[in-house]
Amino acid sequence: MIDWLGWLATAVFTASYFCKGEKALRRVQMIGASIWMAYGVLLPARPVIVANVLGIGALVWTSRRPR
Repeated sequence: MIDWLGWLATAVFTASYFCKGEKALRRVQMIGASIWMAYGVLLPARPVIVANVLGIGALVWTSRRPR
């Protein structure tokens, strides 16, 4: 079951490269990173959790900065 969550995260993150538009790209990448984070919690794998917390933080930060 846990492996399927990892595969889902992989599929969502890969799909983000096909998004048209910056908002859609960031939204899908945040969803993928959230799934990866859940995967890391279930393993447990701290590097996976931390990497995705940092990734989500960077996505939120860069989406809120003025252009």
